[in-house]
Amino acid sequence: MVITTLLVSFIIATRRISCMALDQALESLKRGEFVLLYDSGKRENEVDMVVAAQFVTPEHISRMRQNAGGLICLAIDDILTKSLNLQYMHNILSRSADVDSDSKKMIMGTAPYGDHPTFSITINHKQTYTGITDKDRALTIKEMAELYSSPDAKAKFVSSFATPGHVPLLLASSGLLAKRQGHTEMSVYLAKLANLTPVTAICEMMDGQTYKALTPEKAQTFAKQNAIPFVDGKELLEFSKVR
Repeated sequence: MVITTLLVSFIIATRRISCMALDQALESLKRGEFVLLYDSGKRENEVDMVVAAQFVTPEHISRMRQNAGGLICLAIDDILTKSLNLQYMHNILSRSADVDSDSKKMIMGTAPYGDHPTFSITINHKQTYTGITDKDRALTIKEMAELYSSPDAKAKFVSSFATPGHVPLLLASSGLLAKRQGHTEMSVYLAKLANLTPVTAICEMMDGQTYKALTPEKAQTFAKQNAIPFVDGKELLEFSKVR
């Protein structure tokens, strides 16, 4: 009886801690600040820096370059995907008559951890120059976020953006975490929980000493040193199931 009571108390306390961490993450996103998001040891086993795209500035891009070092991408939810008629890159290539049958064997169906890649096209805003500078990428990302609430999003997308570019678009699965549990879906889900535009800029954290992805342990140390909330994807998934 005593052991059972202690176990229940431990579970309740753990859930309170998890909710506190999630609340801190959502408040950080609302302030236009970063959150660190770990997916799972059964997936990429990586931690991404995440920020709501509607708040992105050149400083955000600079920090992701220097403190994360992975690929800076833009994750968008299914509503915007459909309004812009965007497609996954692996589908675009597989349907293209310009890609020969031998070359189509290169197209990735699923990643080594079992998920399909969420990459679509890459873009630059037409007001950018090369598209790769911190200022250029910040403009492209922020302008894409503003399309979400635009009644003529498709027309503005075609007239304001060019492809190929320097910002890869990632398409979140319809149903988000119920269908796929990647950084794309998790980051968009966090933005929705925070009542923000469900478009996020994300970047994998790399380790300059091991030349591999930064471990969750090192990422948590970085998070504490820099007062950045750390979100465990496993806990976020459990939270989504309860909701």
